Amino acid sequence: MKIDGAWDKKEWKRAKSVKITHYMGAIPKFTPETEAKLLYDDNNIYLIFKVNDQFVKSTVTEYNGNVSGDSCVEFFFAPDSDKPLHYFNLEVNAGGTPLIFYVTKPWTEFTKLEAKSIDQIEIAHSLPKVIDPERSEPVTWTIECRIPFSVLKQFSNVTVPKPGAVWKANFYKTGSRTSNPHWLTWSFVDHPKPNFHLPEFFGKILFE
Repeated sequence: MKIDGAWDKKEWKRAKSVKITHYMGAIPKFTPETEAKLLYDDNNIYLIFKVNDQFVKSTVTEYNGNVSGDSCVEFFFAPDSDKPLHYFNLEVNAGGTPLIFYVTKPWTEFTKLEAKSIDQIEIAHSLPKVIDPERSEPVTWTIECRIPFSVLKQFSNVTVPKPGAVWKANFYKTGSRTSNPHWLTWSFVDHPKPNFHLPEFFGKILFE
């Protein structure tokens, strides 16, 4: 399907959304309403986020930069059902700039995907690439991605989605260096400080 950031297009109406509502750290002054959906075909997995937001900032434009300091959505996923603690962390700021690593041990053992791999991931964003100064007014924004399995297979075995297949994953919303810092999760993370790199708390994605 066309990757254009359109949340309401017909293909996405077939998929139920998940809501990213659990807090890590202090409760922010404003909580962005964030939803995500997944679809798949024979060659790709598709991802879309919708955020009803405020205090939006997006300044990082280089691959694998500190996008999580900006207004950012994230999908951490373990595509090999035999290795649920080995995962990709895909982080995309509101301007569509991505970071993606393949992590075998959080914080210490990981591979940064190079530009030639990242360029194969198609990303659409509804807001401008750079949002600076920060926008305090309410705004709804989307990020949509097409992630080829061929990219993932360069780093990991992939349990190809089909009815009954399972991945472990979590969806996140953050903006740690905005004026409204927050750390929100889909699957609850039982940890005293904000930390998204805890795959033992990933939820289960059961494909239909």
